[in-house]
Amino acid sequence: MKAFVIPRPGAPTVELAEVPVPKIDDAELLVRIRAVGVGIHDSYFLPTNATYPYPIGIEGAGVIEQTGRGVLGYRPGDRVTFVSSMQSKGGTWAQFVAVNADSLIIPIPDGIDFPEAAAVPVAGNTILRAFRALELMPSGGTLFIAGASGAIGTLAIQIARRRGWRVVASASAPNHAYLLSLGAEKAVDYHDPNWVEQVLQWMPDGFDAVVAVQPGTSSQSMQLLKDAGALVTISGDALISERGVRMSGVPYPMDVRDELAQLLTDIAEGELHVELERVYPFEQGLAALAKVQTRRARGKHVLRLE
Repeated sequence: MKAFVIPRPGAPTVELAEVPVPKIDDAELLVRIRAVGVGIHDSYFLPTNATYPYPIGIEGAGVIEQTGRGVLGYRPGDRVTFVSSMQSKGGTWAQFVAVNADSLIIPIPDGIDFPEAAAVPVAGNTILRAFRALELMPSGGTLFIAGASGAIGTLAIQIARRRGWRVVASASAPNHAYLLSLGAEKAVDYHDPNWVEQVLQWMPDGFDAVVAVQPGTSSQSMQLLKDAGALVTISGDALISERGVRMSGVPYPMDVRDELAQLLTDIAEGELHVELERVYPFEQGLAALAKVQTRRARGKHVLRLE
């Protein structure tokens, strides 16, 4: 099969290669990949017991080809989207992938094609977990999203608005109209050195919560919070709390499988929008990876396999 691989331990590059189709164990599924969600860390998430050449990638959508003897609840022909991270037999940038049945696997509802489905698991899983830290925020609460034009931020705006939260977001200027169309009440340009002052002029009492998506945004965003507000850093920024601010990273142990399944249903029914900036042919995977690593994407970039 074709796969984008790290050819050997420590290799600095990703290559398109021919590798064997993985053989599954009793607790695994073999999935024929139809689309791949492209992520900035796809070539970095490598297990210590990886078998080389190692196919990269952690997110995909496709059709189950085969199930292990111990797998229940899935059958060949099922359309699924999933996160398959740190598995020794390889990741999703391949024509086939072995997926542990305990992975985050969600059936794809009718009305969603494979590229849309592949764009949801990582971004949806991340923001739904991040919002768990804000569950006590009532309808009408105020939220600032720092770095909102990517896959996580565009879903975050829509989900927050459905919860009745008021949203302000930052992004580069060309994306402002788009963020407003998703439900943000105001958008600011994080390149502007006065963006914090601009936000506080508009919301002088500060925000109940901040979700800092982009690295390096948490420190300035802290200035926007009310005393005893909440800040969730998705990028992992390290900060010292002040003014009673509750700080947390994404609570990854949280199980949001049911919420993610509902998210896909909402997308299928047209209640939520998935922004695909570009869908690439599989063979152009390196170009897609280079694009997302600039951190200047609108929505999601996806690879399509025929």
